[in-house]
Amino acid sequence: MFYLMKSRAGSDSSRTMGIRHGTKTQHHSKPISNSCFIFILLLLIFTPRVDSSWWYIGALGARVICDNIPGLVNKQRQLCQRHPDLMQSIGEGAKEWIRECQHQFRHHRWNCSTLDRDHTVFGRVMLRSSREAAFVYAISSAGVVYAITRACSQGELKICNCDSKRGRTSDDRGNFDWGGCSDNINYGIKFAKAFVDARERMVKDARALMNLHNNRCGRMAVKRFMKLECKCHGVSGSCSLRTCWEAMSDFRRTGDYLRKKYNTAIEVTMNQDGTGFMVADRDFKGSTKNELVYVENSPDYCLMDRAAGSLGTAGRVCNKSSRGTDGCEVMCCGRGYDTMRVKRVTKCECKFKWCCAVECKDCEDVVDVHTCKPHKRPDWLDVT
Repeated sequence: MFYLMKSRAGSDSSRTMGIRHGTKTQHHSKPISNSCFIFILLLLIFTPRVDSSWWYIGALGARVICDNIPGLVNKQRQLCQRHPDLMQSIGEGAKEWIRECQHQFRHHRWNCSTLDRDHTVFGRVMLRSSREAAFVYAISSAGVVYAITRACSQGELKICNCDSKRGRTSDDRGNFDWGGCSDNINYGIKFAKAFVDARERMVKDARALMNLHNNRCGRMAVKRFMKLECKCHGVSGSCSLRTCWEAMSDFRRTGDYLRKKYNTAIEVTMNQDGTGFMVADRDFKGSTKNELVYVENSPDYCLMDRAAGSLGTAGRVCNKSSRGTDGCEVMCCGRGYDTMRVKRVTKCECKFKWCCAVECKDCEDVVDVHTCKPHKRPDWLDVT
């Protein structure tokens, strides 16, 4: 179950770890009254805003017009104008990685909820330099690599096509010839790096360094799961000769991998010269190269908190018998849960009918559905 909130107007250039300013001054031919000026100033100060993001391309579908996409910096806009067909692929890819994010966190208090018609897609929750932000930046970067690489191989783009590997090589099964249509993962990574990293390279603060690091982890995660596919040639399929090509694995493998990296993400702090970061835990002896990193601890996401971007868990479905993150005790943050009986219709007694169909009956059963109770206001707040 995913909750949608109405979008708020405006966009914010501030981030938790560094403030990015990009305001324009407008000159009016008529003087503005003091009262009007004060009203506008108060509106600017007290209206909560969040950065627009290229992630919103996924919501635009076929209506991608480079000048109208909110949140693009100049380099991204230039790439969009130069390669409009690539933006279509990125838009489709955005839908895919958001679905994957929601699948990975479907049993988590924060479930990768998106905000309806909001240019930021995820709202204020991304302002915090948290584990959740680390995962979203990694999975979104991976999604761009996956979408561009797939579009290249399918011949949908003018600028790229299959990887032109040629010659003979070997693996643990023997020799084989490169052939077929290998997925052009290197081009996908190259374009994703240029497009996705463009905003972060405009500034040097802890959040930008964090995002660049996690973007790279996402790109490399897709390459990590490239697989070799082969076609056998020879007498009676003896496979004495093989023609092979490289193909991307299902995006779910990338999602599963990055979800595990989320669980083991490493807290970091910016170093003194501002060129990199160091691990907050001085006893840490490993490498952060292939790990997700974050700067701030996450909120608990138990309660609705618009300022933090938390939707809370009131009304979320939970598993009464589970002790994991989907269990009612954890999901409901100790507030308890309500139970209601609902009728559920499922397919049953399925039989294969020659040829070639499967016929099933509709079976009804009654199940208990548990949902988290809302937060109870302290009694003293109701005393007037």
